[in-house]
Amino acid sequence: MTSTVVTDVRPWGGPLSDVVLADGLITGIHPAGTESIDASTETVSGRGRILLPSFADVHVHLDSTRIGLPFRPHTGVPGVWGMMLNDRDNWRHAERSMEHRVATTLESAIARGTTQVRTYAQVDVDADLERLDAVLAAREANLDRCEVEIIAFPQAGLLREAGSIDVLDRAMARGADVVGGIDPCALDRDPVRHLDAVFGIAERHGAPVDIHLHEPDQMAKFSAELIVERTRALDMRGRVTISHGYGLGRLPEAELRALLEQFRDLGISMATVAPQAPLPTHLLDEYGIALGLGQDGQRDYWSPYGNTDMLDRTWQLAFTNGFRRDDDIEHCVAIATVGGRAVMGRAAMPARGAERPGVGVGDPADLLLVAGDTVTAAVMDRPADRTVIFHGDVVADALELTDGSRA
Repeated sequence: MTSTVVTDVRPWGGPLSDVVLADGLITGIHPAGTESIDASTETVSGRGRILLPSFADVHVHLDSTRIGLPFRPHTGVPGVWGMMLNDRDNWRHAERSMEHRVATTLESAIARGTTQVRTYAQVDVDADLERLDAVLAAREANLDRCEVEIIAFPQAGLLREAGSIDVLDRAMARGADVVGGIDPCALDRDPVRHLDAVFGIAERHGAPVDIHLHEPDQMAKFSAELIVERTRALDMRGRVTISHGYGLGRLPEAELRALLEQFRDLGISMATVAPQAPLPTHLLDEYGIALGLGQDGQRDYWSPYGNTDMLDRTWQLAFTNGFRRDDDIEHCVAIATVGGRAVMGRAAMPARGAERPGVGVGDPADLLLVAGDTVTAAVMDRPADRTVIFHGDVVADALELTDGSRA
């Protein structure tokens, strides 16, 4: 069995170790210098860097990006519908094709340490499946560098424009993995019909569900309760995600706790993009709710923010939560890495203070080596000295993609 040894590396900032990779898994962790290395063993030089699980970006719009294009003034207006119309007016007229923009953004994310992605692809009566096809193509081109799940996302809602439900259904048949929904009350103003359509398509295709929820507190609570009802009725435990959901964080604590108990019982996960009004991270941890992190859109027609760097977004998660302690900031790293895998159903959500999640024997060899005195220092400094490993392959180094070699 051919193996690779990552030498002189510090798992989660711990003691110097040699980490053995084979068949896409971590198969051994030994004190540095004690692992036997022969001519058939490939090595990756850790150089004393920190070893972490690679990032999982579970809320990104790869089809809503201007990464690599000239910066442009923001022209959007407040509100989801107005911002959607602004995007609709502009997305076809960018300097490069949609296919090029999606691929450039995905490859930039991989180079910076992301190897698991759950991305939205907008499907509506304007774009039909054009934007989905661009994301499908980028996924295919990067199969050896990254795992990509695609959410068919009805950004314009399902009830405001005739034919929207049919487009969403066809998107799932085309190759999308997850059925998306958005603001059942605030956008479509008929949450029962909206959610019945989303969950009906999910049931028909045997697919998970991911609902964008920008709605304010009591409205968000009402939508969440309807999501809970359908999750329970269709026995979709562990297959439903609420993204954003920051309105839920403004609920009275007793109401939020009652809702989180149901999320825990049904395995409903959450995804955040670290907004100014953050989710109650510690409370979600108390209930064991899987929580992942994402970049959202990036320098697009919605917002000038976003740069494909999940280490940067991890800093933002810590900052918006007001975290200063190392254990809190390290938990932000756990959210950005193993937490995202938990949202995708590929890992258990690590509790705050968990011992080096995602870098133990038996864990996937999807890893990030990054310079830094400590994990917190790496988050604060966001250095360029990084090496990215996917399924035992080195796929990027120093923020550039490489060809890699399989362990």
